[in-house]
Amino acid sequence: SIKDRAKHVMLVDLARNYVNRVCHPSTVKVDRLMRIDRFSHVQHLTSEVSGLLRPECTRWDTVRSIFPAGTVSGAPKIRAVELIYDLEQEKRETYAGAAGWFAYDVVRDEDAGNGVALDEGQMDTCIAIRTILVKDDVAYLQADGGIVFDSKKTEEWMETTNKLAADLRCIEVAEQYYRDVRARKGKPVQEIIEEERRRKGDKFYRLQTMSAGA
Repeated sequence: SIKDRAKHVMLVDLARNYVNRVCHPSTVKVDRLMRIDRFSHVQHLTSEVSGLLRPECTRWDTVRSIFPAGTVSGAPKIRAVELIYDLEQEKRETYAGAAGWFAYDVVRDEDAGNGVALDEGQMDTCIAIRTILVKDDVAYLQADGGIVFDSKKTEEWMETTNKLAADLRCIEVAEQYYRDVRARKGKPVQEIIEEERRRKGDKFYRLQTMSAGA
């Protein structure tokens, strides 16, 4: 839609600004613009921004510059984050943060005879969305809708629930697999279900879903 394209262009511009803070300005470029990626329950417009890191900057500088990403905070970022803090009733916790891996290059200190880790390794991170947190047998799901001036609440709500659909399906498949395994041991499925409800309570089947919008 026109709204989605306009919002995406704004976010690409934000990403360029974030990357520009830590990279040589002449190397910052948009490698891919508004490609449609299709998934099981949603479609996304995706773009890619890259740049050559300045020698005085580290990978940690890139994390500080980029996160929280504009796609989950809004713009202007500082004011948007203030509004999120004031308006959202649930803490985001790990949701919309940075998840990934960080590697270290290790060299040998010939004088000390020990390996010394240097902050020169590779890293790869992503935004922690479409994730499930399981604690005390309760699955916590979070999703968001990007609110702009001409947003319609019914459409934003539909977008949010669609984003949750894949995670919900994963849980359904996992539960069915668990029941099937137990059933193969000679117990009827219904008996397994009632047994688990008695043992763990109804919360074992109750998904606590939370939606957060920026």
